[in-house]
Amino acid sequence: MIPHSMTAIEIREPGGPEVLVPAQLGVPPFSTTEVLIRVAAAGVNRPDVLQRKGFYPPPPGAPDIPGLEVAGEIVAVGSHLRRAGDSSFLRVGAQVCALVAGGGYAEYVAAPAAQCLPLPANTTVEDAAGIPETFFTVYLNVFLRAGLQPGETLLVHGGSSGIGTTAILLAKAFGSKVIVTAGSTAKCRACLDLGADHAINYRNEDFVPAVNNLTDHQGAHVILDMVGGEYIERDIAALATEGRITIIAAQGGVTSQINLRNLMAKRAHIMGSTLRPQSVEAKGKIAKALLQTVWPRFATHRLLPPIHARFPLKEAKRAHELMESNTHIGKIILLC
Repeated sequence: MIPHSMTAIEIREPGGPEVLVPAQLGVPPFSTTEVLIRVAAAGVNRPDVLQRKGFYPPPPGAPDIPGLEVAGEIVAVGSHLRRAGDSSFLRVGAQVCALVAGGGYAEYVAAPAAQCLPLPANTTVEDAAGIPETFFTVYLNVFLRAGLQPGETLLVHGGSSGIGTTAILLAKAFGSKVIVTAGSTAKCRACLDLGADHAINYRNEDFVPAVNNLTDHQGAHVILDMVGGEYIERDIAALATEGRITIIAAQGGVTSQINLRNLMAKRAHIMGSTLRPQSVEAKGKIAKALLQTVWPRFATHRLLPPIHARFPLKEAKRAHELMESNTHIGKIILLC
């Protein structure tokens, strides 16, 4: 039985973690091409913090409830999916993980069927809640857009974050070398334990000469940048000829001044993207690529990002406090 109401986390007003409050809301409706998921766990991500502060509103039509990734059990399926006889994992009773444009901090969420994936091998439903947002983001930007190849070197800024740990695991699974930057000895050690080839503590070492020394002055072929700002000019200095810089966040500032001669000399490519506003069709293509190329590797490779902490749904405030402390390594999960 599907109840009429559920517990969800509302953003009372833009502000600090204290504005996240549990509320009783109606269970969301779902369209003919969506499934209704009883949420077992939801991932906490940096965009959730930005939304809470009022800097990253949900796209038109998306719920105001924060949360971009969930895992749980399908309890209802849209009529179009039933008629189409869609994938076997899109059925009532199946456990799935899903990327959503909002609404994840709740006991129920409506998710586009195209953005759902079965639980990978060797994962629990709690594990899977921390997969969609980071795997969609990393696979899109590092592999589909920047075209990282086996044997190439990937430089990841923020290597101990959810995105960073996922990038390490995926790049190593596909035969690439990985260098990361992180802000403490403990974080650098954690990245090395996950498989990174080298870790640079940016608080006491400049990553530009370090990367060039580590690559015999060839530079990194792909750089995954979540910092922006002044880092972009330095990224170019650490980049290989014909290298690719992909920018997915701007935690260090939204403007950057670069020397175009250096950019041209490297024949460099700089690209940027955000995932949340993209269409269901575009996200569905990423999901298909993940299912075909990444999901089989869960059976043979270590691919799960570490889960740093788990909190009950009603304690989302504490989860955001931890996220903003920047002390976590890997993912933060809310349990419903």
